[in-house]
Amino acid sequence: MTKTLDAPDIPAPEALPALRRRTTAVLIASQILGGLGIPVGIALAPVLATEVSGTEALSGLAPTASVAGTALLSLPLAALMTSRGRRAGLVLAYGVGALGAGLVVLASVIENFPLLLLGMAAFGGGSLATLQARFAAADLAEPERRGRAISLVIWATTIGSVLGPNIAAPTSRLFSGSAIPQTAGPFLFAAGIFAVAALVVAVLLRPDPLLTARALAPQEDDTAQSRSLRAGIAAVAASPMARLALVTVAVSHTVMVSIMVMTPVDLGHHGAGLQLIGLVISGHIAGMYAFSPVMGWLADRFGRLSVIGLTVGLLSCAALLAGTAGPSHGQTAAGLFVLGLGWSAGLVSGSALLTDSVPQPARAAVQGLSDLTMNAAAGIGGALAGLIVARASYGWLNLVGACVLLPVAALAVRRAVAAKKA
Repeated sequence: MTKTLDAPDIPAPEALPALRRRTTAVLIASQILGGLGIPVGIALAPVLATEVSGTEALSGLAPTASVAGTALLSLPLAALMTSRGRRAGLVLAYGVGALGAGLVVLASVIENFPLLLLGMAAFGGGSLATLQARFAAADLAEPERRGRAISLVIWATTIGSVLGPNIAAPTSRLFSGSAIPQTAGPFLFAAGIFAVAALVVAVLLRPDPLLTARALAPQEDDTAQSRSLRAGIAAVAASPMARLALVTVAVSHTVMVSIMVMTPVDLGHHGAGLQLIGLVISGHIAGMYAFSPVMGWLADRFGRLSVIGLTVGLLSCAALLAGTAGPSHGQTAAGLFVLGLGWSAGLVSGSALLTDSVPQPARAAVQGLSDLTMNAAAGIGGALAGLIVARASYGWLNLVGACVLLPVAALAVRRAVAAKKA
């Protein structure tokens, strides 16, 4: 077996529970911080893009750039984690996110739309850090509790994510009369938050959970080749369950992002101000994160396939509610809340199933591939969402989102039938 040079010593069995608790606590702290920064981009990026570009038709490109940046960073980050562990990857991702937030502020001051898109792409590093943290939580978890371990770290984002959009309006007022536009001011706040999150991970996430998991489960084929992206692709190709997991995560994320990024614009069309938009997005993010422990418990108790079916049902209901809301801000808020629940169910069940379905050496590569796929698909969906709303309507966007769920439903039914026959 080829060992990583900075691999930790193998902990004693009696020390594992305390190590799991410590790792989870550090990840929770970083998730709370990351959750404060990320919603700033979600709530304000479409509005800022409209202000800088001068046209609403390009409003979807700013959040889409963030999603695309998350996708582009996924594989390099997975490669870094494969060789150096979770800590190095998470610190780098938060650092890139902080740099991106600073570029967004600069772009808004000089009114440079391409620079704004570049900044939002780098801002996606913060999102990638919070996404990859769920896999760090799974590294040391027992298989029968993996769903709950993933969901607990996802849940931790609730605290910052609910507060973040509501901090946007007060923070923006601090820049009234300055050279920095009020809509861009909160991005400075996000940059500082990401920097603190990076520091927390760098100092406290020791020993590294991925390297420790490898030390606990040595395998003869645990070599550089077995950890490569090619090995990860082969592992997914060889496992029908892994393929279903990958599709579930990608589709649920794409549907959520596509509808969510255009909701602030639709609310603006119906007279909603920044404060109301922030409240709606807060409710949506509460749906995404606050109930994730329930989704984790369901995935561990009733199986991953059952929760994937729940994902399809929740996202379809959300599209119906939001797509038919019209001027009813309350119905839109309800639709966005259910949209968040559906995303949570899909992310928790899909992530747990993906980790279950591939060999340990290939997991980091497969997890990076998963984040690449989900964010690339969501980036395309977000870009198309702006065009659909501009040329048709927000209601049509929701209808298209519901139709995209059909392949997930078909694959889940097929795998459930195959499992019963086995």
